[in-house]
Amino acid sequence: MTELKRILLVEDSANDVELILTALSENSLANEVVVVRDGEEALDYLYRRGVFRLRMEGNPIVVLLDLKLPKIDGLEVLATLKADHALRLVPVVVLTSSQEEPDLLRCYELGTNAYVVKPINFQEFVEVIKQVGLFWAIVNQPPPDLSLATRRDS
Repeated sequence: MTELKRILLVEDSANDVELILTALSENSLANEVVVVRDGEEALDYLYRRGVFRLRMEGNPIVVLLDLKLPKIDGLEVLATLKADHALRLVPVVVLTSSQEEPDLLRCYELGTNAYVVKPINFQEFVEVIKQVGLFWAIVNQPPPDLSLATRRDS
């Protein structure tokens, strides 16, 4: 049996975190969802440093990334991930309220895998998150974890 990979949710809004977790659980996704509240925590998690230095090895199956974050914004987190050999293949889904064309363009230039605008309507929000969760955790075939492959090769 294959191990269920974790989903990393990078979101500073407590209400959005609750809605996202509820929507994912309504889909009966068994994947663990790790929630971090800012860009600095997201990078600490991904690089296994600070409070996350002892976390289990391996990259998340997908990063659900808000753009408007404290400390380090989502664009900088995305740029850091996509510039790193061990992390660049980790799928990143930008979940944002921004419909600004410059944000959309910049995210795709940096290598996001998807850009999802959070609906304002509660039911639509839940449905969108269900679809995102199903696709990235169940349907999509994830890339190999380069951080583990690199370690095995050395």
